[in-house]
Amino acid sequence: MQSIAREISSVQNPEVKRLTRLRERRARTQERAFLIEGARELERAAQGGVPLRTLYMCEELFSPDAHQALPALHAPDRVHLSRAAFEKASVRENPDGLLAVADLPARPAPDLPHDALLLVLVGVEKPGNVGALLRSADGVGADAVLVVGGVDLENPNVIRASQGSVFTQTLFTLPEADALPWLRAQGFRVAAITPDGAQNYWDADLTGRVAVCLGAEHAGLPAAWREHPDLKLAIPMRGAADSLNVSTAGALVLYEALRQRGPREQ
Repeated sequence: MQSIAREISSVQNPEVKRLTRLRERRARTQERAFLIEGARELERAAQGGVPLRTLYMCEELFSPDAHQALPALHAPDRVHLSRAAFEKASVRENPDGLLAVADLPARPAPDLPHDALLLVLVGVEKPGNVGALLRSADGVGADAVLVVGGVDLENPNVIRASQGSVFTQTLFTLPEADALPWLRAQGFRVAAITPDGAQNYWDADLTGRVAVCLGAEHAGLPAAWREHPDLKLAIPMRGAADSLNVSTAGALVLYEALRQRGPREQ
């Protein structure tokens, strides 16, 4: 049974101010909470079993998708916001009238299949790139994504760029000092994507238990990741540019891994 919705009209309301603070990583960490905005993203959150603390609505701003999504969204606390209050809280230029606060999830290391395809992001900072990489990982059916440093997965722009894929995949985090030892202990072959790779990515064997590793946008992978990988992969560049955007590079290698693996047995 849905709760009776409260109403907030003032942009100066403390709850509205709290929503604006949750745009920042520090506030998300302190409150152990984060924002989910948009009908598509909230539908994906529902599919992924993400429990909502509070659902905020502005019917004046509802898009057709928001009207369609609303019946499936459940929260113990529901709030109607005025248009001004919703637009103050929103992180979007054209909000669709749906916004929620959810608990910050725990992200422990998962148990993975023997032939797991794992995407590893080491220090990737731009939310748009992280979100796009999550979409690619979702597209190829990667078994999990490991995030080591960089932007946090609950950044509103990561959520939007991933089109909600952040909620339907197995994601986990590890400190940088622990990540490589964990991969080795778990029997992963480490495939480092670097400009000075020893072989073109399509020539490498990407079957079996493989971790496709990408580094920060400008610096690339840290030295420890570049020095002794099992596979050092290059993406050929024949023009003036010496590298691709990290999200494009990741997509190429992930889809090559999918091509090599073929359909997974059910």
